[in-house]
Amino acid sequence: MKLPSFLTVGVLALLALSGCAAADTNPEATHSALADFEGQDARTLIEELDATPVAERRSDIMASIRADELLISDASGAEMALPLPADEFYVSVAPYATQTHDCFYHSLTTCLGELDNQAVQVKVVAADGGILVDQEMSTFDNGFLGLWLPRDINATLSIEHERKSSTQEISTGAEAATCLTTLQLT
Repeated sequence: MKLPSFLTVGVLALLALSGCAAADTNPEATHSALADFEGQDARTLIEELDATPVAERRSDIMASIRADELLISDASGAEMALPLPADEFYVSVAPYATQTHDCFYHSLTTCLGELDNQAVQVKVVAADGGILVDQEMSTFDNGFLGLWLPRDINATLSIEHERKSSTQEISTGAEAATCLTTLQLT
């Protein structure tokens, strides 16, 4: 059944108006989401966001770790970048037993790993044989653990959990992943 033209015009006008309203929803609230992070230290903020329990995570922002910066965006698409320390690289690791997901840049607000709040033994050995990390750590509520490593190195990462282990070559260069989800514990 064809609608009379005055109804079609009315429906199109309502859609146009609602589209404009949705795009301009409370710009002050959107701006304040990013304003919460102005002047903050990226290292401290990354540690706080990664350790935040999943149920308490902010839904008004997206926070993603790049090789050299923490990128924060809001629902409007506005972005801000906080530089990472010049000599450090942050990599988030989600060891798993049966399920994982593809990931390259770790999202501090949406990435979830399988093994949440679990004790794991972590060892990172640099290509020159120097031991960078050798300690028991706990995965966060999101199933990831965070490692601050020297920038521009190649290393071997090993993780053990409940008599199962996984080892992977990693790097911390400008093109390196900040999210590792390929360490299956076997």
